[in-house]
Amino acid sequence: MKIVFLGDSLTWGGYGGNFVAEIAHLLPDHTIINAGDGGDTVVNLLERVDDILEKGPDGIFVMVGGNDAISYTQPETRRYYRRAKKIADGIVTPEVFAQNYRDLLTHIQLKHVLTWVGLPPIEYNPEVVSAVQQYNQLAAAAAKALNIPVLDLMTPFAPEEIPDRPPLNQETINLIGERSKSGWSDFETERQRGGFTFTFDGLHLMPDTAPRVAKIIVEFLDLD
Repeated sequence: MKIVFLGDSLTWGGYGGNFVAEIAHLLPDHTIINAGDGGDTVVNLLERVDDILEKGPDGIFVMVGGNDAISYTQPETRRYYRRAKKIADGIVTPEVFAQNYRDLLTHIQLKHVLTWVGLPPIEYNPEVVSAVQQYNQLAAAAAKALNIPVLDLMTPFAPEEIPDRPPLNQETINLIGERSKSGWSDFETERQRGGFTFTFDGLHLMPDTAPRVAKIIVEFLDLD
């Protein structure tokens, strides 16, 4: 089978752990395509899904929502989403998220492509975590209405306690961009400094988390 993983930087894996690459190792008899793009919201996925469908996939694993929730709860990030991702007013509200998610899944299903939905994990601060949980619920509802299987990746990785941390802002986004371009990889030092568990910055996976995520997803897909 040809399976596309469609999502944001968590799927892209170029900054931290790459679970899609790990899945490719676990499923050598299948063609695995990484279609993650850093900073993407569900609006961006809907805009580029036709390009993905042109690749002729047998299945698409969709996982998105972190950036959507961040844009909604962290006002200082909206300039980035407005300018770099062309999101109206730099914010994806729950209503816009739900509608675009339904449209995305419906569009894929109308092409008779197998579809799965993953609910992304996050651990930055209580406000962001709560928002992602809300958006995950909206994604799950959209999927279940179309009888699409849903994999919750938030619950198995949730730490016991999530401390208060400063709001995310443009400086946070700039730092991510600078580190991505420079090849920075001091993930463990950053994880310890921030007191994170499965991520190094509350948002992106540690390299040793990626194989765990990949194993869960492969078992969920149940392709063999």
